[in-house]
This record gives sequence, C-alpha cells and structure tokens, in this order.
Amino acid sequence: SQQGDRTGRLPQETTTLDTNVSVCLSCSPGNIIGSGIFISPKGVLEHAGSVGLSLIVWVCGGGICALGSMCYAELGVTIPKSGGDYSYVTEIFGGLVGFLLLWSAVLIMYPTTLAVIALTFSNYVLQPAFQNCVPPYLATRLLSTICILFLTWVNCSSVRWATRIQDVFTVAKLLALGLIIAVGLVQICRGHYDALRPSQAFEFTRDPSVGQIALAFLQASFAFSGWNFLNYVTEEVVEPRKNLPRAIYISIPLVTLVYTLTNIAYFSSMTPEELLASNAVAVTFGEKLLGVFSWVMPISVALSTFGGINGYLFTSSRLCFSGAREGHLPYLLAMIHLKNCTPIPALLVCCGATIVILCIGETHNLINYVSFINFLSYGVTIAGLLYYRWKRPNLLRPIKVSVLVPISYLVFWAVLLGFSLYSEPVVCGMGIVIMLTGVPVYFVGVHWKNKPRCVYRVVVHVGHSPDALSQSNLQSPYRH
Repeated sequence: SQQGDRTGRLPQETTTLDTNVSVCLSCSPGNIIGSGIFISPKGVLEHAGSVGLSLIVWVCGGGICALGSMCYAELGVTIPKSGGDYSYVTEIFGGLVGFLLLWSAVLIMYPTTLAVIALTFSNYVLQPAFQNCVPPYLATRLLSTICILFLTWVNCSSVRWATRIQDVFTVAKLLALGLIIAVGLVQICRGHYDALRPSQAFEFTRDPSVGQIALAFLQASFAFSGWNFLNYVTEEVVEPRKNLPRAIYISIPLVTLVYTLTNIAYFSSMTPEELLASNAVAVTFGEKLLGVFSWVMPISVALSTFGGINGYLFTSSRLCFSGAREGHLPYLLAMIHLKNCTPIPALLVCCGATIVILCIGETHNLINYVSFINFLSYGVTIAGLLYYRWKRPNLLRPIKVSVLVPISYLVFWAVLLGFSLYSEPVVCGMGIVIMLTGVPVYFVGVHWKNKPRCVYRVVVHVGHSPDALSQSNLQSPYRH
C-alpha cells in the first residue's frame, strides 16, 4: 500500500482513474434517480396519510432540492474544491465542524444508506419466493451481507470493474422506471385512476399533522439524495460557472417529473391500502399488470439496487480516503493498493460499518435516521453560505444566488428538522448523539498536537509499516 502525499496529491495513475470514475458516477440525473424511488413511496404515503398529499410531497421535495442545489452551485464555484459539504464546511467553519460532518458521514450517512439499499435488494430478490408473506429476517440480512461483501471485493480489486458494473446496472433502473411509467400511463388512458380522483385522493386515513408531514418529506428526501454529488468533483467539472447551474436546471425538474409519474403509475393500479401492505411496491405493481412478464420487475429493481450499492461504496470509500488524507481520520484509511490503486482500508471500514447497521436496523426507521442527518448537514452547509458572504463580502463569486434562496431553504430546514425530532425523538436524536461523539474524538485525535510519545507510536504502528515508523520522526499522523 501507499499514500497520497501531504498536499493531497495521489499517484498519477490513481488520480487519472479516480477522476474519470468520479465524474462518471457523479453525473447528476443518473446519480439522483436510484433505488430510493423503489423504497420511499410506501413511507411517504404512510406519513402523508393520503394519495394527494403524498404527490404534493414528491413535487415539493424536488423544489426544495432545487433551492439547495442553487446554493451548492454558488459554493462550488466560490470554494472550488472537490469534496462537497465536507470541504465547504471545513473552509468556512473550521476543522471541528468539518470533522463532525465527516464523522457523521462515515458512521451514519453512507453505511445507513448502503444498508437500506442492500435490504431493498434482498427484499426484491426474495419477494417472488415469499409472495404471501414478508421474506424471513435472517434471509434478507444474509443476502444483503453477501451482496455488500461481493461488491466490496470488486471495488478493492479494480476501479474499472466498479465502473463497468455501474454503467451496466444503470440501464436496469432506467428500464424499470420506464416500464412502470409507460404501463401506468396506459392504465390511466383506460380510465383506471380512481385513487387519483380529487374526491378520493385527499381522503385521509388519519388526521394529518405537521410532524407526520415532516417525516413524509424525510422519506422523499431519501429518494432525492445525490443532488449534491456533482460538488464532490467540482475540480474536474469543465466550466463550472456554466455547467453547475445547467446540471441543476436540467436534472432536478427531470428527476421530480420521473418520481411524480412513477407514483402516479403506482396509484393507477394499486389502492393506497395495497401499496402500504406491499413489502416490494414494484413487484406488486408488476404482478398486477404485467402478467407472465411480472418477473421483469423484481429483476430490474434488484439490478438497480445492486448498481446503487456499488456507486455508494465507491463514493463513501473516497470520502474516508479524503478525510484521512486531510488528517481528520487515521492515515491507515488513506492507504491505497500499490497495484490496483484502490483504497482498500477505507472500503473495508465502509463494508464493516454497513454490515453492523444491517443487523440492527429496519428499513423504514433507517431512512428517517439517515435522512435527518443528511438534512442536518445540508442546512449547516447552506448556513455557511450566508456566513461566508458576511465573513468574505468582497470574495469573487462567479455565481451568486438571491439571498432569499438560502433563507427559504433554511426556514424549511428548521421546520422539517424540528417537527421530525418531535415526531421521532429516538430515531432522530440518536443521529445527533452519534454526531456529537465526534467532538471528543476531534480534540483528542486532531486538535491535540503535543501527544505523548507512546500515543504516536501506537498510531504510527497502526497506519504505517515498521520502516515508516523508524523514518517518521514520530510526527503526528493527525496533523492538518
């Protein structure tokens, strides 16, 4: 293994491979549209309480993502660093806030998202074999674990293999969504849209509350997650002043339209009760409308989620790698394989954290859990935009959005998080507690410069070879 140097440069062959693949995996529309649309509709409907309100949540969710994307576009050209939220928050607020964002991403955001997608994969694979009941708990966890382990091995072995898997399996999700929308529109043209009639669409199964609507938005936001991924490779974007806004104006409306049409298609064939009772919505949809070709749907969704796991493994391991390279994580995670040029230690950490969460979480709660932390990080980053305007008013900003855009986002952000915490205090509160555990870790591991000699020896032994120990002069492996 070897490391990137202290200035953040990777060996030349690694830089070339990782840059090409990062840009490929961060193309905005393809990265947003993923397995979330096969997972979240049930949760959105459950919390919204009616078909009409759930569709409104999907449309408004896209609007909120558009506001956030415009703010990120300004940050992306003002602070032209790859790394997204982590780089911006570190630059604006300093090391502690950046470290907490990294800490929550490594321990919560990416592993939990991977766990949710892996559980969806196993549910869709197993559902045809358990048509009248929920697949066994042990079977879904075992299959999810096998999938995670296999894709970790692929990502450890070759960057090119990971890229090719992503390319091939992207077609599967587009096929599944295109099929659902096309069949749904045919159903509507035939007059099968009773659940969508205004008189029935706003029949609530229970009295709506602000807290439940907030949780519905959290469920929808899981499907929209990925709208900020282009900012992770800002340095590789050609003419970001033109292309970042262009990506936003094309991708967010397109994704919102696709998601809304997909949900309309679901309701053209299923009653709200049937959708809520289904453990795999797309499978139920296929069984009702596709007849002998119903097998196409679970296979397409399973392939889609398989590709989603691969993409998240790739990006999460690179975030660990970047954090270690900046001195915010042990240098062991900044090591790459000398021949394959892959960050094997970072991949193994992501894999292990995901498997632990797989064993202790349930899909619905995990989505609320990770979406709450995602929104928290988005809000902190966008608040940083306003603070940075006040702190550096004369800084050149090639893109400068109206101040109403970040303010509108932050108002919605505060209401959403406040009522989500009120409605699900344990699930959402646990995320905050885990994030705050990073505070002592930061002060001991990063901020504390003059550590005892024995502490340096332990860390260097963990992160370096014995030869490196003798040559290191016992410099802090955690320094900025």
